[in-house]
Amino acid sequence: IPAIHQKLEADGTEKVEGSMTQKLENVLNRASNTADTLFQEVLGRKDKADSTRNALNVLQRFKFLFNLPLNIERNIQKGDYDVVINDYEKAKSLFGKTEVQVFKKYYAEVETRIEALRELLLDKLLETPSTLHDQKRYIRYLSDLHAPGDPAWQCIGAQHQWILQLMHNCKESYVKEQKGKDTFLFYLHTHTHTHTHTYIYIYVYMYICNALLHSPMLDLDSDVRPSPIGHLSQTASLKRGSSFQSGRDDAWRYKAPQQVVFVEKLTKLVVSQLPNFWKLWVSYVNGSLFSETAEKSGQMERSKKNARQRQNDFKKMIQEVMHSLVKLIRGALLPFSLREGELRQYGGWEMKSELSGQWLTHVIQTVRLSSESLTALEIPNDMLQIIQDLILDLRVRCILVTLQHTAEDIKRLAEKEDWVVDNEGLTSLPSQFEQCIIHSLQSLKTVLDCKPGEASVFQQQKTQEDVCQLSIGIMQGFIDCLEQLSTKPDGDIDTSHLSVDVSSPDLFGSIHEESSLSSEQRLLIALSNCRYLERHTFLNIAEHFEKHGFQGVDKITQVSMESLKELDQRLFEMYIEFKADPIVGSLEPGIYAGYFDWKDCLVPTGVRNYLKEALVNIIAVHAEVFTISKDLVPRVMSRVVEAVSEELSRLMQCVSSFSKNGALQAKLEICALRDTVAIYLTPESKSSFKQALESLPQLSSGTDRKLLEELLNKFKSSMHLQLTCFQASSSAMMKT
Repeated sequence: IPAIHQKLEADGTEKVEGSMTQKLENVLNRASNTADTLFQEVLGRKDKADSTRNALNVLQRFKFLFNLPLNIERNIQKGDYDVVINDYEKAKSLFGKTEVQVFKKYYAEVETRIEALRELLLDKLLETPSTLHDQKRYIRYLSDLHAPGDPAWQCIGAQHQWILQLMHNCKESYVKEQKGKDTFLFYLHTHTHTHTHTYIYIYVYMYICNALLHSPMLDLDSDVRPSPIGHLSQTASLKRGSSFQSGRDDAWRYKAPQQVVFVEKLTKLVVSQLPNFWKLWVSYVNGSLFSETAEKSGQMERSKKNARQRQNDFKKMIQEVMHSLVKLIRGALLPFSLREGELRQYGGWEMKSELSGQWLTHVIQTVRLSSESLTALEIPNDMLQIIQDLILDLRVRCILVTLQHTAEDIKRLAEKEDWVVDNEGLTSLPSQFEQCIIHSLQSLKTVLDCKPGEASVFQQQKTQEDVCQLSIGIMQGFIDCLEQLSTKPDGDIDTSHLSVDVSSPDLFGSIHEESSLSSEQRLLIALSNCRYLERHTFLNIAEHFEKHGFQGVDKITQVSMESLKELDQRLFEMYIEFKADPIVGSLEPGIYAGYFDWKDCLVPTGVRNYLKEALVNIIAVHAEVFTISKDLVPRVMSRVVEAVSEELSRLMQCVSSFSKNGALQAKLEICALRDTVAIYLTPESKSSFKQALESLPQLSSGTDRKLLEELLNKFKSSMHLQLTCFQASSSAMMKT
């Protein structure tokens, strides 16, 4: 075939001008050009249709990517972050590594919007206040969006600063309110208003304060935790004759000291905020903040590793919150426990007067409830130890303040003495004193009792010593009160209400029949009270001290008893001086009345009047003492007899000589006195009578002794009625 072709080519070239197919080619080219001219428009439309069809196919196939930027914006506005994240993950897997320029362009738009979403979610995450649910949600979103850094830790840091800021804002608001309240009260005191106007001002002020304290910055009332004040108001009465009202009651808030309401609000704030803060950390540690996608990507493991590295940092955060809580409370209640620099930061309160023991008891209960709530979160004990230290200091302070206030109350008991004497010779004062102590100790029961994890308030030696000294001061204060009452001038005693128990024997005139109470009667009442205090009240109080765990009770009792006995002895000596001295002083003038001479006197005919007068005066002392306190009679009478016998012995020993009749007269009077007061004789008075008789000449004749016996019997018979009191006292004394 090639050979034939070549032959044809050669022949054609020779015989025909040019190639034999040239003509055919030209014909075909002309036919093609004609065809192009005829179908150019149709073919153009076809190419355009094909191009459009191809573009539509591309758009249909990749419309997800092209619509994604707009869809992301719409879903962000609606808050459908889960949809955005799912679409982004899908786009990233399909076009994350594309080389097609148009895809790169649109994917870059997607990344721009996702970056804006990351910033938006981070802002929402760090926004305060927010719920734990929202915080976890935003952290998961940021994790799925592969946000740079560690959003969870950033959130923890932001919450930590937010809690600290809340605490300080709380303090500042109450300090300002305290100053405003003081200014308001000063205005009320310095301006004259009608009662209606005053009530209106108070109502308006309370409304403003309530609005301030419940501002959004501090509004935590939506929290479901019950108020410690409300809880306490239903379970205890912390003040004599009254009880705390509900913590939500505005009137109660107005009456309560600002520091108390502040501690209530501050602890509620911490207890409401810290649990979510702690749970956020726990979720961060165990990786539950992140979704399954994060777990598959290994982000959860990285988070756990970060959490382990930041444990110390978080511990410092918790400790800072606890320190701020404690120091803010110390600044309000125990400012002396802070350093000067700390006081400027955590104090600022106007401490016109210290809180009473009742309010401190309430504060302790509030802090205890808060501590229990925090312990329930399983926060390590070492982080909460500072709260236990605060509670211990508050308990110690509460005890000291309560004892100080009790001492002040005891000093005012003198104003309550009514001088009404019962059948035991007592007024109500010892009972009031004992009840005051018992009430004070009962109010401290919850403070003295140790809750789980608490130490004894008496673990420190200084506390033991302070409590012991205050207790001794209380006892001494009452002793001083007794002394003050018993030694007041007559004009200072109000006896308009004075009476004696109807069961008390009143043979020689009742006290209530007199218009005033004499100094001697007050001394007797005080002596009777002292006797009862020594034998009963002080011992009962010592038992109550021991029951409540007080240390050094033996010392308290010993010192108090010694002081009481010293007072008793001083009052007793004063009374004896009042009563015995006039009797003793009347003996010598009475003996020598009418120029009587022991050397030159007549035969005795009976006991002379001076001795009878002395006995009547002794009987008057007996009656006065017996009317107030039968138990004091032996003691007083024995001492009066001692004084009289001692003086009589002295007078007899001063006589240079006696006649026969003088000796008989002296012996008659000495024996008459001795036999009359025989039941009150003491070794001292017996010795005095013996010395007096020994100083007399002995009676030699039986006639003289018989006359002496007859005169003695005559004296006893004539004075029988007056001397009956001694016999009655004798039987009563024997019974006791």
